Amino acid sequence: MSVTCTSKDGVAVVTLDRPRRLNAIDLDTVTELTALWREFRMTDDVRAIVLTGAGDKAFCTGIDRSVDVPQPPSPYSIDDPLLRLGPKSNDLWKPVVAAVNGMACGGAFYLLGEAEFVIAAEHATFFDPHTTYGMVSAYESVLMAQRMPYGEVMRMSLMGTAERIGARRAYETGLVSEVVPADELLDTALRAAAVIASYPTEAVQGTVRAVWSAREAARAHALAQAPHLIALGNLPPERQAGLFTSRSGEFRVR
Repeated sequence: MSVTCTSKDGVAVVTLDRPRRLNAIDLDTVTELTALWREFRMTDDVRAIVLTGAGDKAFCTGIDRSVDVPQPPSPYSIDDPLLRLGPKSNDLWKPVVAAVNGMACGGAFYLLGEAEFVIAAEHATFFDPHTTYGMVSAYESVLMAQRMPYGEVMRMSLMGTAERIGARRAYETGLVSEVVPADELLDTALRAAAVIASYPTEAVQGTVRAVWSAREAARAHALAQAPHLIALGNLPPERQAGLFTSRSGEFRVR
């Protein structure tokens, strides 16, 4: 299993469970996570969700680069399996609290962008590697633009792997709502989720839907441009692979 789930007292803990791959997302992960979101829609036993990653090195490092996703030849269409990864993309309006332990980068933002709020361990870092590898950051940067100031999103998107945002800076920019020691991360997220789960679920889901609608139109309009920008701006896969192989391991954390 790429994803594990436990539940108690109305709170489900969903864990991306590929620690040896830094919880990178393969097609099985997409299938399993999508199935969980759809399952949660159909039960009153789960009223709030905590989403985290196994181990302490990474929350999620985006799509696994070993995954082969065949693409249509037309520049007007792109098959992106991550578009169905998040709870809102599966019409789930029960609140999701993300508990970030370690690295969160690239495709992780598909999940963070659809969480209600993010709690981070002190060692958590956030970055977007796309430009480093000759790829357009479109979906990821649009999702983060809903949570962070324009300049911060632009800097993170353009700096690629050369710079990472530390947990404290992520808190200062509004990406993260609370920073806690690593050994307190899950308990802190569970306490918040338990409070939310104790409230009438109709009121909670209605609130989630109302707040989401405040930014939904701008988000949908921006995401509509993403496939064309990616088709025009991405380097061929073999050149991306070359840049990935020759990447520098040096970066600064701010």
